[in-house]
Amino acid sequence: MSARIQLLLFYVFSAFFIALNLYFMKQEFFWLSALPLAFAVILLYFFSLDKLLFLIVFLTPLSFKYSNEAMGFTIDLPTEPLIVAIMVLFFFKLLYEQQYDTRVLKHPISIIIIVHLFWMFVTSVTSEIPLVSFKYFLSQLWFVVCFFFVGIFLYKDVKNYHRFFWLFGISLLVIVLLATFRHAQVGFERQLGYAVVRPFFNDHTHYAAVLALIAPVFIVLAFTRTVKPITRIIALLFFMTFSMGVLFSYSRAAWVSLALAFGGFIILAMRIKFRMLLAGMVLLVAGLFVFQTEIMMQLQRNTQESSGEFSEHARSISNITSDASNLERINRWRAAFRMFEERPIVGWGPGTYQFVYAPFQRSEDYTIITTHFGDMGNAHSEYIGPLAESGVPGMLSFILLALAVIATGVRLYKKAATRELQLIALGITLGLITYLSHGLLNNFLDTDEASVLFWSMLAMLVSMDVFHKPERSVER
Repeated sequence: MSARIQLLLFYVFSAFFIALNLYFMKQEFFWLSALPLAFAVILLYFFSLDKLLFLIVFLTPLSFKYSNEAMGFTIDLPTEPLIVAIMVLFFFKLLYEQQYDTRVLKHPISIIIIVHLFWMFVTSVTSEIPLVSFKYFLSQLWFVVCFFFVGIFLYKDVKNYHRFFWLFGISLLVIVLLATFRHAQVGFERQLGYAVVRPFFNDHTHYAAVLALIAPVFIVLAFTRTVKPITRIIALLFFMTFSMGVLFSYSRAAWVSLALAFGGFIILAMRIKFRMLLAGMVLLVAGLFVFQTEIMMQLQRNTQESSGEFSEHARSISNITSDASNLERINRWRAAFRMFEERPIVGWGPGTYQFVYAPFQRSEDYTIITTHFGDMGNAHSEYIGPLAESGVPGMLSFILLALAVIATGVRLYKKAATRELQLIALGITLGLITYLSHGLLNNFLDTDEASVLFWSMLAMLVSMDVFHKPERSVER
């Protein structure tokens, strides 16, 4: 077929589509307009999966939840259908080719993730509510498959580390500026901070956790000499904007997590030996145990409740006497431990906590925000939640994952192939420190923003460790 005929057919088809689309728009049917976009996405699936992954990364902070109560499901649009399709494509390809890079599968982080997913599947079978657990398991599976097992090969190209963070960061910046503008219109009132981040984030703590997770990457970029000066200035502005977002989120857990990440940076910068760090942690734990009575008495004297004043709000972190948020968190943890006592090995099933914890509450733990029906969310911990839902193996697998991630990140910071990769590893590790410490008080891996960042960061560390082996250690 000649080029002239091909061009003629293109114009004829385009004119036909435009006319047909105008007709349907007149009939108030607008979905046909999305057909070219859908066709372009389908082409990306088969010819440029890396670009599709980056498109999802860019769209993730801008996505929103769509709920259909009649059908009983909630979905993140437009990202979740795209992610699910990538997972299906991955499994079809795995069945067809029957091979996957064994170097990735043999990495300690990969092994722990596989064990973690396997146990989640087992406990979905034994779940109190299997339908809920399998839905939760699948939602975790598609994030891990898409952004860890598929995404890991993106980072063979070092430039893709930067592309990922800039794409995610740019769209997240839009949300921060919009939320800050809306918050400023109401005088940065703390109570209204919950609403200004919607519909893109569930609440202010979710929003702050994502900002804290990515912020360290940009401050490291700002001081990376291999990056262009103008890019370093922009990275610094991003960091400052994200830090402002964390500050005005009034999320105390995010504030603490950033402080802990800064402490981690000091430890790495001072090159403190692991045995000294371990000795210090042992002494700290021993001190807490020996002086636990005095510490509890001191905490109980703190009656400062949550406040719009930053200093007062910070002091309320340790208020376990009258602060409703802190007391409700303790109520959830105690309910989780009681659940664990009944089913210590397999738990009650992934994702079931919010449906079964109500009978495990005790009247002495009730707060002004406690509900007798137990319909107000999860266990508020990435560690205690799995203990209640998947038993001891579920909690241990996540703890092992956290330890393996930090150990790998620290080792790569010291021994990565190039100085650039060392600094990327540093930014990722500090970001993960914020999330893993924040995870003591909240859990967000059931959300797309936190999951995309978390599993992608793990993929970056493993990819760096597997595909960018140094011939010799780079001196810092």
